Amino acid sequence: MKFEKELWKEKLEEKLLEKFSVTLKDASNFEVYQALGETVISFIARDWYDTKQKYSQEKQVFYLSSEFLMGRALGNNLINLGIEKEIREFLEEIGIDYNKVEDEEEDAALGNGGLGRLAACFMDSLATLNLPGQGYSIRYRNGIFNQFMRDGYQVEKPETWLNYGDVWSIERPEDEVIVTFGNGSVKALPYDMPIIGYDTKNINTLRLWEAHSIVDLNLEVFNQQNYLYATQDKTLAEDISRVLYPNDSTDEGKKLRLKQQYFFVSASLQDIVKKFKKVHGREFEKFSDYVAIQLNDTHPVIGIPELMRILVDIESIKWEDAWEIVKKTFSYTNHTILAEAMEKWWVGLYQEVVPRIFQITEGIHNQLRAELANLYPNDIAKQERMSIINGNMIHMAWLAIYGSHKINGVAELHTEILKNRELKDWYELYPEKFLNKTNGITPRRWLLKSNPQLSNLITDLIGNKWITDLSELKKIEKYIDNEEVLNKILDIKTEKKKELVDYLREVQGVEVNPNSIFDVQVKRLHEYKRQLLNIFQVYDLYNQLKQNPNMDFTPVTYIFGAKAAPGYRIAKGIIRLINDVAQVINSDADVKDKLKVVFIENYRVTVAEKIFPAADISEQISTAGKEASGTGNMKFMLNGALTIGTLDGANVEIAKEAGEENEYIFGMKVEDIDALKHKGYDPRYPYNNTTGLKKVVDALIDGSLSDLGSGIYREIYSSLMEYGDQYFVLEDFENYRKTQRDINRDYKDRITWAKKMLINIANAGKFSSDRTILEYANEIWGIKESKI
Repeated sequence: MKFEKELWKEKLEEKLLEKFSVTLKDASNFEVYQALGETVISFIARDWYDTKQKYSQEKQVFYLSSEFLMGRALGNNLINLGIEKEIREFLEEIGIDYNKVEDEEEDAALGNGGLGRLAACFMDSLATLNLPGQGYSIRYRNGIFNQFMRDGYQVEKPETWLNYGDVWSIERPEDEVIVTFGNGSVKALPYDMPIIGYDTKNINTLRLWEAHSIVDLNLEVFNQQNYLYATQDKTLAEDISRVLYPNDSTDEGKKLRLKQQYFFVSASLQDIVKKFKKVHGREFEKFSDYVAIQLNDTHPVIGIPELMRILVDIESIKWEDAWEIVKKTFSYTNHTILAEAMEKWWVGLYQEVVPRIFQITEGIHNQLRAELANLYPNDIAKQERMSIINGNMIHMAWLAIYGSHKINGVAELHTEILKNRELKDWYELYPEKFLNKTNGITPRRWLLKSNPQLSNLITDLIGNKWITDLSELKKIEKYIDNEEVLNKILDIKTEKKKELVDYLREVQGVEVNPNSIFDVQVKRLHEYKRQLLNIFQVYDLYNQLKQNPNMDFTPVTYIFGAKAAPGYRIAKGIIRLINDVAQVINSDADVKDKLKVVFIENYRVTVAEKIFPAADISEQISTAGKEASGTGNMKFMLNGALTIGTLDGANVEIAKEAGEENEYIFGMKVEDIDALKHKGYDPRYPYNNTTGLKKVVDALIDGSLSDLGSGIYREIYSSLMEYGDQYFVLEDFENYRKTQRDINRDYKDRITWAKKMLINIANAGKFSSDRTILEYANEIWGIKESKI
């Protein structure tokens, strides 16, 4: 976009006067942020309209996901429009600090972890590549939660990002639809977010649905002065889009989760069908020629019976014909390793919440059972295993596989595990449906925006084509022996570390040594991700330093960031343990110059943009065979961090691309774990035979560490010693500890370390979401570039 200073100033003044009755010279940072956002919208409005009109005539993909973890929009949008530098300078000329304006924006609380961040990256890539596509989800009023620490324990507070509205969400009441449940109906009101690609006029769309009551106020009840019940319907309806992932430990919580899924899927499919009919009338035999629908994990899989309902009940299409349309339209991304962990719904609950959808699901189940009986007449066990409804539970992954034309895993190892183990029955039946699509990240947010210093260096060395073709990074390998370039890379890393140090000082009051190794593990808190292994190693290291204060050792800062699900007791206990160990270490004068532990509160996209560029070491230590892919590992790699990790998820491909000698791979592989399970694993063996490990584990119960009387450390201890250590924390401990010592030694040779950094950056090209999306477009969706 061309930046014309006077025109932007005029528009900004106009927006400020209209909305706040102020001028630029006396506007607050919040008012400037709001006006700036509205100004951007006004400048892209025509392109946004033209994009929608053009896409309506072509085949589009509709990406259904329960999460879109977008982060802040302002900075990313200005960078993609090519005017961030000009806006920053323009504001500074009139005495406004752009950084303070940007900080007025709340992170859009529309996601939690990797699933939602992947979806956000995909939206950016679709727009940048001028591919016809649109996202659909819920406009959650509250995200998962804001995280605070109280005595080292996680405390959850509402993540209310919409207190003052959202300048990037445009209400579209003309497209409101009705969604009907077993106990009544609600309105689904859409809000559209523009998705601005890099260096293109195309503006794609993320449509988010907000739930509203059909009748906001029961006036008769209100006039009887029964005020609470007069607005009950409104409250219950709005609960559907109130919170991302409400606690589902009770039936009521489960019902709300199912209502959320059906709500956004039904609204989205009604919207898609309406758009199709507007252009193509009732020529539903052409539906899959113009519509591709991607199911991002099992949350939106209820869309398969819902589209059947729309086609059969509303459009009067025969069941057989409708089923052919459905199969050609849907494709399904599996993000889960273990079949038993894939989403299932109890039949009784499903019947109560969505009775018509249950009838249709039952019809699909019966149809599949008849096919299985014909295919495997003598294998009743296989027929049972593959049944959609089995043991009074509805298997959503089975419904997805049966009702989709393509099923993909999200890393090479993950896809092979699905094909050869977890979904083996299905792969044998439908080998042509299965394929791999290794995840990716957008280089615009995760390098160009979050690390402008490194971006500028790369552009100086090889030009700027890498921004939209990340494979171009391979060209920087020719500087592998250029010490000037290597020292610049090291200097940039130090600068980014100092920025993170400043943030930690300002926000958490923590002082960190920027010259220490920044060893970082930031991701959702889950036992299989093994934050426990990490903090055990840290505590063991502390014990070693206490015994041998003069040991040759490079100072290290271990940085953690994670949210634990509110009902996940052990995960929350591990957060307490990390903070407990941090308190012991950070208050000990004997080690204060050598060792530090920091838990970053309220980890989210905006904080991640500071963390990834600052990291020296990327902790990717999940139990082999448990992580589907990971995308944080890719963000670390792109910013020059070296991986310490198991051969799990996309770590396998990272090590392959950059060379295993440039990462720190440790621990058992999938086949090693299978062999150990077959032999029989006894965690008491590593516990008794690994120097120092017993002392670390016993600290959970001998009073060395304190869980403040909650009993959670005893539960963590029992999970290891009495319930089999199912994530092999103790078995992998020694190899992990040894690898950590290798890192500590190697870090001293700064030039050799910088070479490893450069090789990681140069070989991160495969992990662009642009590459992933092009593969989806060509091999699954059948969509093509369409520029306005």
